[in-house]
Amino acid sequence: MEKSEFYKLIESRKSIRKYKPDAVPKEVIERVLTAGMHAPSGKNRQNWRFFVVTGQKRDEYLKYSQKSWVGIKDILQQRLKPSLYQFTERFFYTLGDAPVIIFAYSHNDSEERYHTSIGSVYMAVENMNLACIVEGLGSCTMGAPLEIKEEVDKFLGVDKLAEYQRGELELLCAMVCGYPDHEPPKAARQLEGRVTWL
Repeated sequence: MEKSEFYKLIESRKSIRKYKPDAVPKEVIERVLTAGMHAPSGKNRQNWRFFVVTGQKRDEYLKYSQKSWVGIKDILQQRLKPSLYQFTERFFYTLGDAPVIIFAYSHNDSEERYHTSIGSVYMAVENMNLACIVEGLGSCTMGAPLEIKEEVDKFLGVDKLAEYQRGELELLCAMVCGYPDHEPPKAARQLEGRVTWL
């Protein structure tokens, strides 16, 4: 890959919140997940755990997505202009018709510091965001499921796993993906005051 292509890929990443109804082939989703699992991780523990939701199960999740909106809507109403707020509310009620939801969990244990463990998973998720672009997909990483974390754990059946019952599995975020059905502008990058040279 040319250097310019790499930076163009990075700069082209943006959150997509409206999708075509077309299903994403399983092999494409698997490539995206594999890209995630090539991320670095603390002590090479590769402690990410992904739960992929499609089809009827995805449709069933919508009521949870709508419930998660309740916990963040007041903050967003203060931050967003009215038209964007309404668009975002619709997204939570439909997930933009995205056909795929990937829930990312961290397997935490005493072998590694907590923040290193969760940081490893977030690096994997960013790899997946970039892989989506290469595959012609859009994506949107969401922290909203954390508003109803225990309900999501039960919805996915994660609460029945031994690692979860030992307190080792933690939901960090979800990522919806599918074929984009809009081309939103990319939010301006705020560069001032973000870097300190010593």
